[in-house]
Amino acid sequence: MSALPVREKLAILSDAAKYDASCASSGSAKRDSLKSGGIGSTEGMGICHSYAPDGRCISLLKILLTNFCIYDCSYCINRSSSNVRRARFTIDEVVRLTMDFYRRNYIEGLFLSSGVIRSPDETMGEMVEVARRLRLDEKFSGYIHLKTIPESSPELIEKAGLYADRLSINVELPTDEGVRKLAPEKKPETIRLSMARLRQKMEEKAAPTLRTKKRERFAPGGQSTQMIVGADKTSDDGILQASARLYGSYHLRRVYYSAFSPIPDSSSSLPLQKPPLMREHRLYQADWLMRFYGFSQPEILDGSSDGMLDLAIDPKLAWALRNRGRFPVDINRADREALLRIPGLGTKVIAKILATRRHRRLRLEDVGRLCHSIAKLRPFIVAEGWSPGTLTDTQGLRDKIVRSCEQLSLF
Repeated sequence: MSALPVREKLAILSDAAKYDASCASSGSAKRDSLKSGGIGSTEGMGICHSYAPDGRCISLLKILLTNFCIYDCSYCINRSSSNVRRARFTIDEVVRLTMDFYRRNYIEGLFLSSGVIRSPDETMGEMVEVARRLRLDEKFSGYIHLKTIPESSPELIEKAGLYADRLSINVELPTDEGVRKLAPEKKPETIRLSMARLRQKMEEKAAPTLRTKKRERFAPGGQSTQMIVGADKTSDDGILQASARLYGSYHLRRVYYSAFSPIPDSSSSLPLQKPPLMREHRLYQADWLMRFYGFSQPEILDGSSDGMLDLAIDPKLAWALRNRGRFPVDINRADREALLRIPGLGTKVIAKILATRRHRRLRLEDVGRLCHSIAKLRPFIVAEGWSPGTLTDTQGLRDKIVRSCEQLSLF
């Protein structure tokens, strides 16, 4: 095969990386380029076309080292049997691209993943070398996220943590059965063992050393993972069960959900159509409920007949409609935990409510000004001068809320 120009490699390997969703930087410790004498910095916010709190779009160079792969996972466009155009970056090319893009203010960091070529250790070794050269040779203090390979040696993964802000190991699918069926060359046990070792190493490095009394820097952004949604028949309840176990066992920062995308010449065991993107969105919302709103995994879909999230309404509203006996909640007297259960109220709005009611009682219109919409709130709260009466128990309440929350057409 003739050597490809770097520009063509970039077109191939950036396109091949688009299926990887786990590339945010939230939770990373801030690096200060003034201290290193180099360039670049990260502010612990989302990168790769995410938005910072002040509205800035933060971007990331997101590429594969190579889309050659020795594995033949049925759901992967880069599987060994796939008829796709292949390319492979050298270590020097990735380092040069990262620095050139940063100097032109195109990016603020690097997300590097790869297909496995020759062996997991060889591929992982090249990815670690990219990060090492950026940090030590180029004095690059920007954000680096490495997608680690579970089958590679613990020593390589430990080295990766010294240079990267975040490491991630994909569990691939929600169940072991799904992995064995669609990615038979990968072992769920190996994936979990690598995640456990990474968690242990992070905990070790988090403890202050006896000599310096300082914590060693090791993947300050933690570890994350990604699972494909819709490639097998696992229900949303099963997916959330898997996520809850991962959060509890490995202290992950994030579980990312990636809707399965049909690929050319795919296996007959895969579905012909991709799942609705709204399913992916609802899973993220349910995941948020577990992480920030005090919901346990079983109660999110408790009472659901098919174990699937309602695509028409968000998971918190669906839960509230199934548990109307808990409502209405007095907005002026309820504690924070009860307020977190009210549909339409986010954590920031609740903080404002708690701060405001120290000085005066809130009316319905006051709450509306804080959250910009009271369509979901009306049936579930009591406020000064407002009580929903029998509205909470109205039979057609779900459809009424859906209609009131529909976005008006611009045309």
